[in-house]
Amino acid sequence: MRRAHPLRALILAAGASRRLGRAKALIKVDGTPVVRMLGERLQNIGIEPVIVTRQELMFDIAQTCQESTVVVNPTPELGRTGTIRCGILHLKSQRGGERPFRLLIVPVDRPGFSMDTLRLISEQNQCSVPAMDGRGGHPILLMPDDIERIIAELNPDRPLRDLVNPVHLPVEDPLLHLNLDREEDLIGFES
Repeated sequence: MRRAHPLRALILAAGASRRLGRAKALIKVDGTPVVRMLGERLQNIGIEPVIVTRQELMFDIAQTCQESTVVVNPTPELGRTGTIRCGILHLKSQRGGERPFRLLIVPVDRPGFSMDTLRLISEQNQCSVPAMDGRGGHPILLMPDDIERIIAELNPDRPLRDLVNPVHLPVEDPLLHLNLDREEDLIGFES
């Protein structure tokens, strides 16, 4: 088996939260903002995530996640793939960023995966997502060739599913498909 490329992670927190009406990244679960909870999960498996957000959330997220790097996408309204691209370009600009790496994409509004699922996905050496009930979930693991396709994509609104073809790995996470999109999605989740 070939040696796996190093693993990096982006937490996506640049959405406008129009339907919810408040910042998803700052929703508290057991007293901890979701963005911090996700960052701590990644740190627990040895990954220092980069958080990509929008200008108006940057200060609050930087205060909440003081140990993490926070990058601002100047045009998040143009699309999620543009936010991913912004984060990738930041990673590539850092020392060692020129070498190939694997990348976990962790949307702040899809926090329902377990630590077991996070470990399973992070151990893969192919583009992968956790899956349950026949549907893929998050986080998604990208490989170096996927990363290069995203960098080359000039349309920031092009869906990621058009650019990558992940293997679905079956998991048993009751909240895998949780999507923090509306107030009713928070029932039983928010503290």
